[in-house]
Amino acid sequence: MPTNKNALLRYQILDRCFSDFNRKYEIQDLVDKVNDALSDLYGTEVSTRQIRDDIKYMRDRLSYNAPIEAIPYDGKKCYYRYTDPHYSIFNNELTTEEITTLRSTIEMLSRFRDGSKNAWLEEVISNLEYRFGVKANAENVVSFEQNEQLRGLHFLGDLIEAAIHHQPLQMLYRSYYGVEHNTIVHPYHLKQFNNRWFLLGVEETDLGTRLTNKALDRIVKFTPANVPFLPNTDIDFKEYFKDVVGVTVLQEHPTPETIILKFDEARFPYIVTKPLHPSQQVIHEDACILQITVRPNKELEALIFSFGPQVEVLEPQWLRTQFQEKLALALNNYSTVKKDCTENDNLCNTDLNKSC
Repeated sequence: MPTNKNALLRYQILDRCFSDFNRKYEIQDLVDKVNDALSDLYGTEVSTRQIRDDIKYMRDRLSYNAPIEAIPYDGKKCYYRYTDPHYSIFNNELTTEEITTLRSTIEMLSRFRDGSKNAWLEEVISNLEYRFGVKANAENVVSFEQNEQLRGLHFLGDLIEAAIHHQPLQMLYRSYYGVEHNTIVHPYHLKQFNNRWFLLGVEETDLGTRLTNKALDRIVKFTPANVPFLPNTDIDFKEYFKDVVGVTVLQEHPTPETIILKFDEARFPYIVTKPLHPSQQVIHEDACILQITVRPNKELEALIFSFGPQVEVLEPQWLRTQFQEKLALALNNYSTVKKDCTENDNLCNTDLNKSC
């Protein structure tokens, strides 16, 4: 999608030219018409290439799907117009229900409005508002969970653009342990989980290529890489994440496993109405037992741990044993603190940050 300034004004002027069946607008005529308006209002101009890109965008079925045809005449010349003189990209009529839905969508998107950080999204929202005459409700009636302090959010727009336009990236990335390294990433897909964003793509290594998962908050910087793009020909990301909780797909768990969990009576109704995973099934309602079929990963483990004593892993046995061991370690941490503090009450009361 074009992200140039004044795009909506250009579309509006081109729309009028394509609807005018009393004149034949060649490409230079369209450039002059747009530049006349831009010069008067903003003191700027655009190139012939930009107008050709605008025509391509307006024709695209995912944007306006405008029926623009190039009609040859007088030898090598051609002019542009709509096949239907009554057509306009700004004449889309919406039902009351559609307008309500669209307004809700705009309200949801507007929470990400942040000037230069998300210029691509600003244009999407402005396009919707201008094209359909629909603006978000001035009252703040909906809130979304969002980590405003999360690093890397300003990369989101550029990474989406790179994935859309198949632009490889030279990236400086900081690992979980704080080690920085340069790498080339071919971006395919972005996914949000637990208030964090992740970039998935193919990474070039000394041993070849591999699928990689980069957290945006660990990206230090990136620039376009001057290498051929390696297209995604194998992965359907909707299917790729189908059997996992979160974003980590571990090779040591290549197939989904049935995880059986028992919740206490207070928590069980909450889990039933807010499933842990789309595969969730209740297998014994009176005993508060349910199952999910997933590929185990660290996000699943963290999710189960988040319920504390309100959940028990029944199967598989290896996962139950793993939880027993980690819970024993956690209990040992608390037992050690209690023992140390009992032996030296004065020290603990004075400074909890020392031996206790």
